[in-house]
This record gives sequence, structure tokens and C-alpha cells, in this order.
Amino acid sequence: MNREMYEWHKQIQIIVDEIDESIRQSHDEALTLRFLSHKLGYSEFHTTRKFKEISGMPFRDYLRLRKLAFALKEVRDSERSLLDIAFDYGFSSHEAFTRAFKRTYGVSPREYRRKPVPVVLRTKINPFDRYFLGFGEIGMMKSTVDVKIYFVTIPAHKFLHIKNYESNGYWDFWQKQSLIPGQDCETICGLLDSIKGKLDDDGGKEVNSGSGQLMAYIHDPEGRLCDWGFLRTECYGVRLPADYQGEVPPQMLMMDIPEAEYLVFEHGPFDYEQENRSVEEKLEMAMKTFDFSDTGYCFDTTPGRIIYMYHDPERFFKYIRPVGKQR
Repeated sequence: MNREMYEWHKQIQIIVDEIDESIRQSHDEALTLRFLSHKLGYSEFHTTRKFKEISGMPFRDYLRLRKLAFALKEVRDSERSLLDIAFDYGFSSHEAFTRAFKRTYGVSPREYRRKPVPVVLRTKINPFDRYFLGFGEIGMMKSTVDVKIYFVTIPAHKFLHIKNYESNGYWDFWQKQSLIPGQDCETICGLLDSIKGKLDDDGGKEVNSGSGQLMAYIHDPEGRLCDWGFLRTECYGVRLPADYQGEVPPQMLMMDIPEAEYLVFEHGPFDYEQENRSVEEKLEMAMKTFDFSDTGYCFDTTPGRIIYMYHDPERFFKYIRPVGKQR
């Protein structure tokens, strides 16, 4: 990637972040191409062209779909009137909101409120991701935070997910999934983002913020041999309550996970751009060298057991690995 395109990826990321913040703050004046272009110091024409080139869709379409994604969560989770929600997200009338909602999601807001079903939300694009763009880590490891290690008992729950037997790592996973109809990153993340009741969802109506989605690894005889020395299959999904009765999208799988004990390896907040790989190496070393002496436990690699990976640089990076009693 040349320097100009590198800079434009960063500029479009500024626009994308500004859009979400302005929607959250109901700052409609900032949600215009004129305002955002002026903020970057470029013409509307140039900004429009670059936005579409990098994001894959026109600015106007992206903004409309993001507003609808925020509005959908209000419809789903609040008791506010549909008219108030429509006005809050820039629609001129109840009818205009209903038309846009039904055209995008296949159901009216009233029908969706009565029976929420998984729909594909427009997730926030992240055009400036150093690892996706192949830039790697910059700078030196600055974090001095140690890896916290502790045992937890996790209650029974469900895991709604997709999986790939051949992938090796996050980006390879999504590249391979993109070749499967209906299982690309945008579709799957959009579906998962719309599901209510996720156990790890701290985002509320703030679409994509702490949306409860995570990578996981299932001990699987049909999987590939990993660096940790066992066969695993990579997964992506959400944890749901054990009594969850909602609709399961046809391209996804649901697992019942019994109550069990796990060992957590957790690193605190860190600078994603400068420290991500270093932090992951630190976690992997902690897992590799952990001494189970006197604990009475060992890692459990029984087929069907699951490892969860939580990656939220502003809060933590952690692996939660199943353990069992030593025999």
C-alpha cells in the first residue's frame, strides 16, 4: 500500500468514528458530508470517492444503515414510541422509518419489536486496521502489566457460532469464511450484533461497542493441530443464557456448554497498534509455562471442550481454557 492510500485509510477511519459518536450524541450537524469533508480538509467530491473506494459503499448508504442499526436496538430494547425513535435517528415520519426499516430488515419495526429475529446489522467498518493491512506492530513493548492467572467456574450456557476446520488465525478465518455464502464477516457479525441477551454484551444500544462477539477454539479430532499441541477448530460466536429460546440463523450452530471450571490468563489494557502481538506472545508463554503442581488440575483437551478468547484492547486480552481434575 502506498503512502497516499495509507493516509486515506486513516482519514476514513476518522469519518467512521465520527459518524458513530455523532449518532450516539444526536449531533446531526456533524452527520453531513460537508461537515466531515471540511474536518478532513478535502472536497466533498474527493471524500465521497475515497470513502466508497475504501468502504465499498457510498457515504450516504453507510450513514443510513448505521442509523438504522442503532435504531433497531432502540426498537428491540426500549419501550419508547416508534415515532420518537424515528425522529431521533433522522427520519421525517413514522411511515418513512417503517419503509426504511422494512426494506432493510424484511420486517416492520412493530413486527420486530413483537418478535425480534436475527437480522444483519450494518456493523462499523474499520478501514484502518494495522494487522489487516499487513503493517504489523510498531514500536517497542511498553506495557509492564503482568498476566493475571486465576480459576473460575462458568455456569452452563449456550454458544451460538460458526466454525472453520481449516483456518489458522483470525484473519485467515474470515478470509476462508468469505468464500462461504452467508458466512462472511459482515453478515455474521451483523447477525450476531442483532441478537438480544448475549452474556458478554456491554454495549447496549451502542452498536459494535462491547457487542459480546468472540473467537473460540473447540477441541476437535477433526480440527487442525495448533501450536498448543492439540487438535482444534476455530469458531466465532456469542455466549447466550442456558435457557435461550431465540431463533438460530440457518448458517450457524448452537452448542450447549455445561457448567465447568476454567483457567483464565488475562492481560490488562494495552495499545493495540503498538503492543498487540507482544501481549499475545506474553499470554501464550504464560499458558505454555503454567505450573499445575499442587493445583490438582490440568488442561482439559477432551473433544467438545471450548476455549474462549476475549480481545478488547481497551479492557483486556484473555484466554479462558477448560481444566479438569488430574487423575
